[in-house]
Amino acid sequence: MKCKKLIPEIQDYIDIVRGGTIEVCKEQLQLMDYVEKCFREENLFVDESQLHKYLSMIKYFPFKLYEWEVFCFTLHNCTYSKLGILRWPDLFILVGRGAGKNGYLSFEDFCLISDYNPIKNYNIDICANSEEQAKTSFDDIWNVLEANKQRLKSHFDWTKELITNLRTGSELKFRTSNAKTKDGGRPGKVDFDEYHQYENYKTINVFKTGLGKKKNPRTTITTTNGEVRDGPLDKLITRAQNILKGAVGDNGLLVFICKLDDEKEVDNPKMWDKANPSLHYFPELFATMQREYVDYKEDPVSNSSFIIKRMNIPKGDVDVEVTSWDNILATNQEIPNLEGMTCTAGIDFAMTTDFVCAGLLFLFKGKYYWLSHTWVCSKCNDLKRIKAPLREWEKAGLLTFVDDVEVTPSIPAEWLAEQAQKYNITTLGMDKFRYGTLKRALKEVGFDVEKEGANNIKIIRPSDEMFIAPTVNSLFVNHNIVWGDSPLMRWYTNNTSKKPEPHDNISYGKIEPKSRKTDGFKAFIASMAAGGTDLVDSGDVVELNLGCYSY
Repeated sequence: MKCKKLIPEIQDYIDIVRGGTIEVCKEQLQLMDYVEKCFREENLFVDESQLHKYLSMIKYFPFKLYEWEVFCFTLHNCTYSKLGILRWPDLFILVGRGAGKNGYLSFEDFCLISDYNPIKNYNIDICANSEEQAKTSFDDIWNVLEANKQRLKSHFDWTKELITNLRTGSELKFRTSNAKTKDGGRPGKVDFDEYHQYENYKTINVFKTGLGKKKNPRTTITTTNGEVRDGPLDKLITRAQNILKGAVGDNGLLVFICKLDDEKEVDNPKMWDKANPSLHYFPELFATMQREYVDYKEDPVSNSSFIIKRMNIPKGDVDVEVTSWDNILATNQEIPNLEGMTCTAGIDFAMTTDFVCAGLLFLFKGKYYWLSHTWVCSKCNDLKRIKAPLREWEKAGLLTFVDDVEVTPSIPAEWLAEQAQKYNITTLGMDKFRYGTLKRALKEVGFDVEKEGANNIKIIRPSDEMFIAPTVNSLFVNHNIVWGDSPLMRWYTNNTSKKPEPHDNISYGKIEPKSRKTDGFKAFIASMAAGGTDLVDSGDVVELNLGCYSY
């Protein structure tokens, strides 16, 4: 059943998306379906009087609002499920660089601290990782006030750090990433600008804790894509796409995503509108992007921001990344009960005073399954450089902090011995340096260490990595490597580089030596090189009715 015509502020953009005059991504089409469904099935109403008062404020700004901005503003700020209850109090905008997201944020915040918002002391915090970014929209509003001083001085007081509505007491401030000083706020709204810069939720959660103390609490997230993988932005995009597909409820989140549907579309300038809904209004921006595209094609590594931030396609260093981020995400598949099956093992670490990882590799029904555990020395000097949420991963059971001067060799050795009670471990792979450190501990738990490479221990050399690299690449692209929902293994893999070797071969190294650990991926490679490619598929040996374990 089709939705009846909505008010022009909503319908105009729906018509643009459906009209075919510009290219739009699948998320935009899904959003139009979703919004129409909500209006059709829910008792929603738009406060048009309030909306038109807000929209009249654009006369103070040196730009106009485009249809997509009016669409988002109307749904986010003036659409209610019942009297006084916002239907979509949270807004997520992912658009390509240059679309005008900061201008949108400036206008929205100016409206909500204006006299037209009747809620007293409706304070707004604009949050970002750097002061320069946090001040972008704040400074836009400050400039509006300066340019209209005679008309607005009776309504607002403003400095370079604080803007205050004289009648309602509402304040606008900018905040940066020093989370320790931000507790105790009572904002009505919190903005997150360039959300892609956050590597964990520590600062985000502190900024949000004050919400709910004022009527109609809101959040607005505006961002392009970025280089941080598996962080808050990637998780939010996944949630957003599930909302648009109808897989989960929106819980008050309005999702506005603009991106290429496929990386190959970057070669067709007509498709660039998919990532930037304002691009067709900006011929100068389009000309700039054409020049950037030429630079990108000549040197995609140095100019990766074009594909990442202009087109919202996550991209690594294609010359060194192990595989694409999409292929890494595809490792998140269910792991069956593998108990009793044959496997190889691998272990890797730089120093026992750092990270140590051990794991088991299985072949079952055409897919390679990797079960592993990591130990982190609490005295590791690199911990202060690492921004990954290690303590969260510890709570999830993916790693263990060892409160000692080192991770003693007996710890991973005893873990392997415990696993040998459940699985048939045929061979353990490690390089020569690790072998020397672990030799005695391995012998004590039953491994044959009388000579290097004897029986069930294989010393892994760069030539072994080179030999299996094509197989590993094929397994990734066909989504036949599985380690379950392990952000730790995704992190390890995304930190690993391909090292060029003679005769067009590759081995594996580190993208950055201190803060981006690779031990888990290198342990996986060791187990693959230790006989993983020769494993007999356990799914062909016996057909069992197996449940699923979580690791």
